[in-house]
Amino acid sequence: MLTMLLSIVLVTLLFGFTIFVHELGHFLVARWCGMTVDAFAIGMGPAIWKRTINGVEYKLCAFPIGGYVALPQMGPSEETGKTAEQDGRNLPPIKPIPKILVSLAGVTFNMIFAVVLAYVIFWQSKAIAPEYENSAVGYVETDSAAYAAGIRIGDVITAVNGESIGTWEKFIVVTALRDEVTLDLRRPDGETYAVTLPTERVPGGRLITGLYPMNYCIVLDTFPESPARAAGLRPGDRIVGLDGISLFSRDHMIDLINASQGRAVIMTIEREGERLELEITPVYNEEHRRAMIGISFRTDEVKKPWDQIHSHATLIFRILKALVTPAESKAAAEAIGGPVAIIDIFLKFAALGFLQALWFTCLLNVNLAVMNLLPLPVLDGGHIMFSLWELITRRPVPHKVVAFLWKVSAVLLLGLFLLLTYRDFARIFAGRQSAPAPEAVPFEEPAGEPESAPATAEP
Repeated sequence: MLTMLLSIVLVTLLFGFTIFVHELGHFLVARWCGMTVDAFAIGMGPAIWKRTINGVEYKLCAFPIGGYVALPQMGPSEETGKTAEQDGRNLPPIKPIPKILVSLAGVTFNMIFAVVLAYVIFWQSKAIAPEYENSAVGYVETDSAAYAAGIRIGDVITAVNGESIGTWEKFIVVTALRDEVTLDLRRPDGETYAVTLPTERVPGGRLITGLYPMNYCIVLDTFPESPARAAGLRPGDRIVGLDGISLFSRDHMIDLINASQGRAVIMTIEREGERLELEITPVYNEEHRRAMIGISFRTDEVKKPWDQIHSHATLIFRILKALVTPAESKAAAEAIGGPVAIIDIFLKFAALGFLQALWFTCLLNVNLAVMNLLPLPVLDGGHIMFSLWELITRRPVPHKVVAFLWKVSAVLLLGLFLLLTYRDFARIFAGRQSAPAPEAVPFEEPAGEPESAPATAEP
């Protein structure tokens, strides 16, 4: 109960601050441009707290699902849907460039906040930045369709249905959009081949089961009186090979160790920039019913800050592309969650830890920035669209047209909001709540028996 309560508090603060950062961008740039500001609100619906300072009404509203800065010179009011002229005021007109700057300010502040979060996550986790080719296969379950089709550990997925794949996250997203996919792969020796595999439905989408990404085998600690400690293995050592076989994942290493029970193997490690070889003999462990060497792994692999931002943005743009691609639109629409799903996923990340909650906040800020640039009248992209029209034609869009488009898009967005909310609740009650987006696992875990803690004992 305490964990859930703390998660709710953390999510409320991070989600609220995400909204605050966005609206603060609009507010500060609007003030800098000399615009009239009627209100600064966090949340929607009736106000639970408000105060007027220097002509600006500051409010906290009942439903923490958004916010707004009321700028009558920009267009219809968030509260009344009326322009400054329609509510009886005669405010001076604002030129298109300041309007565009104000419209861009919110998304810019969200992106700045996302970058700050990405650096905090990377620095505070003292993480390992992966340097391998992310679309390499780290592990294949031997009873899977992927293994039967010939996919092996170390193969690199180069394309899905002809679309180039550079990261594992993109591979997951693209495969989630089709019932069947054709994979182009490259073996370590350079041989290329293609396989066609079905995707299977899982909570939140579809995927090819039995395939897992590459990850590092880095020692967190060695157990007392273990073969690892006797052989001289140290925390921080990265194990890169066993008997000349390159390692592609922790599960790969676990399988090779289990197959070497009672036999001395040569372990290749990297330590402080040097490559060393140690001889070690795995021993059978009664508790785990397999051969082990007695280590725990580091699993805190986090991308470098700008790689995080790039990965988040690529994910969002790929889903938007899928929504307008006939063959993928249905699957993409089914995978989209509304506010209830977002909060549910947010709570799950918060329960895992503070850094995981920050990671999802980073993703959310990038998502908010991208979505707000869509050319819909009630969004920042709509304001930019109207301002560009005025800049090109040197005539503002007629107020009646703006008000009509604003009301129509507001009704459509409200309808979409209600539909997604209904679907989110239906999924929860049916036990089919959406899982985190494919990108949404910042800390790599072993494929076999994942644990949430950064230190995962070798199973």
